[in-house]
Amino acid sequence: MAPARSGGSHSRRVRLPGVAELLRTPARRPSVETERQASGRESHSQKITVYLSGAELLELERARLALRSYGISVDRGRIVREALAVLLADLDTAGEGSLVAQRLRASK
Repeated sequence: MAPARSGGSHSRRVRLPGVAELLRTPARRPSVETERQASGRESHSQKITVYLSGAELLELERARLALRSYGISVDRGRIVREALAVLLADLDTAGEGSLVAQRLRASK
């Protein structure tokens, strides 16, 4: 663990939900359109690192350029946040039948 910076002992750790919170069944399934929205152009306080292959990064850039040709100028991070929102909404509504569950099951 890295030593604390001088000038305070403020921890950079983020409190994550526990296993029970993550695995509990939601009371109702949210609507894809209204409840699962990606964040837009704003300052984001949380960060993750995602490693991509060269081919995946190239496909992401191609998607950005395709969107730009449709008059939609966004950065790669926005595309990733939108894609994540769509996949998570599908997982919420379709569960085991969701696209992400099917793809991950097939890739085992």
